[in-house]
Amino acid sequence: MSREMICINCPMGCRLTVDDADKSNIKVAGNTCPRGVTYAVNEITAPKRMVTGSVKVVGGNIPMVSVKTREAIPKELIFDSLEILKKVTLTAPVHIGDVVVADVCGCGVDFIATKKVDSVSR
Repeated sequence: MSREMICINCPMGCRLTVDDADKSNIKVAGNTCPRGVTYAVNEITAPKRMVTGSVKVVGGNIPMVSVKTREAIPKELIFDSLEILKKVTLTAPVHIGDVVVADVCGCGVDFIATKKVDSVSR
């Protein structure tokens, strides 16, 4: 079967044609660099995505902090990982890079904070 997709690995946005009739020999055309082949093969065999969200912060100068997965996670875990985030509340201070949820859904990837939240003294 032949599929069309656009590579998102760099700003070039190459239009790829992927032939995956033989799963052991996936053919990719239209890429201008090797990353296009890697992207297409991964997208066909095991798609992954970065996940972003936000979580509540208690005692901070802002009430929420943005978070993201440290690296891409399997696409089928996106909604489960977001459900986990709904239950998380942090206490300020929060620093960029702090682990918010370790080993999300058992996939070996952490959610980390992407913003600094200072404590507010009352």
